[in-house]
Amino acid sequence: MTPASASSADIASLPRAEFAFPGPLRDRLVAAILGGSKTSTTALVVDYEHEGEPLPEVGSRSVVIDSDDRPVAVIEVTGVRVVPLAQVDLAHVVDEGEGHTGVAEWREGHERFRHSGETRAALEDPGFTVDDTTPVVLERFRLIADLRPPGPCGVLNDDQR
Repeated sequence: MTPASASSADIASLPRAEFAFPGPLRDRLVAAILGGSKTSTTALVVDYEHEGEPLPEVGSRSVVIDSDDRPVAVIEVTGVRVVPLAQVDLAHVVDEGEGHTGVAEWREGHERFRHSGETRAALEDPGFTVDDTTPVVLERFRLIADLRPPGPCGVLNDDQR
């Protein structure tokens, strides 16, 4: 699927992939996906349960949404594992593309996010916490299409090359 072959109907039929909450963190994550450094992500099983959504499946595709609610990319799931939080490995952490060089540093940032007011409000659980036994979904994906429009005169922007 290329931007030219990605019709509005095709995009509209795909489930949405929203990384973090709209704002600076989502902007960084989306940029990392578009730049190719982010090829994995971590979610909580409870996120899927709360939303009544099935876990991702290998081969499924979704449209990545930016902070302005615009579709900017299509990704395809290449791997899914469910493990306790304590079993997240360094390869997964590095492939999240956020610059973490160790699991402890990654975990600290993820716990801060998961214990935030936004996460607790989204889960409708003001006391929500994670620990070593919390089941997480480790998802790997690949970028299928960059949906951003080309720059002036049809020239790709530097970050689209």
